[in-house]
Amino acid sequence: MKTFRILFPGLLAAQVIATIQVYISNVDLSRALDAIKGAGYLPVPNQHIASGLRDLGPAFSGGMFLTLSVGAGIALLALLSVWVWDRIFVRNRVLFVPFLMIWIGGLVKVNGQGISPAATAYLLVIPPIVFAAAMRWMPPQRGERGLSGEVASTVPLVLLAVLWASQMGGTMFLDIRDNLLLSNAVGTRINDLYYTYTLYPAEAFKTLDQKTLKTCNLEHVKRRPFVQSLERTLAVHDYLHTEGYRNADLAVEEENGVLLFRNRGRAILRTGLRDFSLRPSIILKEFSAKSDRDAFFRRVTFFSILIGFPVLLYIVIYALIHMALNLFLDPKGSSIVTSIICFSLGVALVLPLFTGERAVGAGDIEGALQSGHWRHRVAALKTVQEMGLDVTLFGNYRGMLTSPHVPERYWLAGALGYGRGLETYRDLLVLLDDSSPNVVCKAFEALGKRGNTEAVGEIIQRIETSDHWYEQWYAYRALRTLGWRQIRSQ
Repeated sequence: MKTFRILFPGLLAAQVIATIQVYISNVDLSRALDAIKGAGYLPVPNQHIASGLRDLGPAFSGGMFLTLSVGAGIALLALLSVWVWDRIFVRNRVLFVPFLMIWIGGLVKVNGQGISPAATAYLLVIPPIVFAAAMRWMPPQRGERGLSGEVASTVPLVLLAVLWASQMGGTMFLDIRDNLLLSNAVGTRINDLYYTYTLYPAEAFKTLDQKTLKTCNLEHVKRRPFVQSLERTLAVHDYLHTEGYRNADLAVEEENGVLLFRNRGRAILRTGLRDFSLRPSIILKEFSAKSDRDAFFRRVTFFSILIGFPVLLYIVIYALIHMALNLFLDPKGSSIVTSIICFSLGVALVLPLFTGERAVGAGDIEGALQSGHWRHRVAALKTVQEMGLDVTLFGNYRGMLTSPHVPERYWLAGALGYGRGLETYRDLLVLLDDSSPNVVCKAFEALGKRGNTEAVGEIIQRIETSDHWYEQWYAYRALRTLGWRQIRSQ
């Protein structure tokens, strides 16, 4: 319980910083979308999402993602450092210097490619708060026996970490989603919250290359006949000319045949007119990379998702169970029982990943699709998708359209992307109205993969009427896969 008590002030500070970070990003996106719409382009996300970007709710909810990832990661690393300095180095002031240098080095690293206010705030604020809380509430040293007891209490966590690490791979997140989240009502709710709010914080530190739409300003290009050609080239890469918008992601200046690319006032790179016309994709990727201030911050965030959040979750559950058992057992007994319970819960969660369905061979697809167990059918659908087969060749698949199991409908949508008949196209349109955002997103992806341009009108209509940002994002990606490009409507 004391561990979480020490971490909580740091997490609270992280939530404040994250909320401010996401809110500023949301306001910036709101202005950009207004400019994009005013310029006559299709805005993504649409007005249903844009109208709430200046509200505090999406910023707070989106900020929770950063708090439980990067906030938790930094807070735990700070606590570990304090513990080592206190327990191993017995608060030797000289040996505190290396920890201080690492902290300063982190601050330098996150600002290595330009000042990153949010990343700086996380590193500047959270560690000192956790340090102060640890100095106040960390249990006093109790000799080698006490130290060994603290180490022993972490053994279940270490063992669970090893078990989870053994499942890390390209499909880990999909396996967790299908087997742990979408297999029950509570997990499905958590999954839906993730899909509802995760793009708000993601937008706050994406590279330009990762953003759906980017704004550009060509007002300072002197060769006016070249402006139209440059505008079309940039639009192909979703850099949309928003005349009069002063906070554009890309501002282009031209003099004597040389283009200067700026990002928010910073000169990023120079290129010749001819060179840019010959290799715009390469140059824009270089521009995106050189404009990126948050590369290190994203790596820290990803590492924190893999390590920080699971450890924090373990600590919270441990604290709650331990607090309850203290009412009935002595401190030593409650610690032992709590460790056993937490380890058992962790094993129970990871077990479905070990016992997942085996891959279905090509000769067994027909039988597996007719199986009475939905996990068998999902395994068959994965094989159909991996082999690029038409699912209509394997008997009656249409009953899966109304399956009560979200993973089954999800993988069916993916398999339908390899169908070519009108019937499978209509089935995908049905799945666009599915109650699960996972299924809808997969259906949009499948429509893009099919290559049928007649779906363009339907997809655009869905983008304009949808109230779900993630679904709009996948719909826009499908449009781009089908060869559609942004063109001014006025």
